[in-house]
Amino acid sequence: MNYAIIKKLPPADEIIQQIPLSLAGYEKILQDQQAVKNILEGLDDRLLIVVGPCSAWPKEAVLTYAKKLLKLNEQLKHALKIVMRVYIQKPRTMKGWTGPINQPDPLAYPDIEAGVRYTRAMMIQVIEMGLPIADEALFTHNAKGFLELLSWVAIGARSAEDQEHRIFASAIDCAVGMKNPTHGSLTIGVNGVLAAQNPHVAVFDGYEVQTKGNSHAHLVLRGNNEGSNYAIEDLQAVKCHMDALQIKNPAVIIDASHDNCLIDGKKDHRLQPNIVMNILDSLAPHPALKKLVKGFMIESFIKSGHQKVDPNHPLALDMGGLSITDPCLSWTETEAFLLQLADRVSLHHET
Repeated sequence: MNYAIIKKLPPADEIIQQIPLSLAGYEKILQDQQAVKNILEGLDDRLLIVVGPCSAWPKEAVLTYAKKLLKLNEQLKHALKIVMRVYIQKPRTMKGWTGPINQPDPLAYPDIEAGVRYTRAMMIQVIEMGLPIADEALFTHNAKGFLELLSWVAIGARSAEDQEHRIFASAIDCAVGMKNPTHGSLTIGVNGVLAAQNPHVAVFDGYEVQTKGNSHAHLVLRGNNEGSNYAIEDLQAVKCHMDALQIKNPAVIIDASHDNCLIDGKKDHRLQPNIVMNILDSLAPHPALKKLVKGFMIESFIKSGHQKVDPNHPLALDMGGLSITDPCLSWTETEAFLLQLADRVSLHHET
């Protein structure tokens, strides 16, 4: 094999013991996982909102954001089921920073052991505050110590066609959102959902196992290389594919960021609130499609926009909640938007 060993990592069980989650935290995760499943099954008519930083770094800013979101959640939990993005793994189109789990200091050399401790501690702090969390399952081989902390899991656009990720999604306990691929095929996106909903025989931890299938696997529409894919025609095509394949608990989450907020080929994160509201307007005359769309994803942090990491000017790095990956809505913009969205959902419930 073409690699050099850096060091042996401690077993996941050892780190779990050293950075434990309380029993109350585990019980809260189970409750939140079930609440998400209830929304996907249509038993709970709240909207599922997966919101938070594009990448969960630095920890201090993430925790500050979590405290703000927790306070707002108390006002909105009657209408919205909020799950905070605590994304510690970052896929890259070509190369770049792969998240705090690999490189907790983006200006230093990668240190996976330090990253595992850094990110598990951060996740647990958010959970112990009282917020459910979400992450993308990018590195399936080191999921232990993290997967059990999540109330919602994403399989990213670059991974959803990969057989290993589809089998992984089939084996996990919580709801998993399968993104459409970057080239945008809705058929392949729905195929990924079907694959995750079915059992597979595979190797896990040295054992030959059969996964049970994840009946709460669903589709996440994130746009494509040509632009958005949340129009009524797109949703009708998705529903047609899901009906034909007899998808269980048919559901779609719409990612208002990424390629769904492109203008002239460039991402404009400020469009996210308008995108969500426009989608809800467009769904009003289509009850079957409205039933299909269960929620939205929003990229949001304390400050608006993003910054580049420049190792040559480390002191210029803003540590106060400005994204170092994709641009995000500011907290002020996020708060105003979620209040407006909750009012709209509440009004719908009353009518």
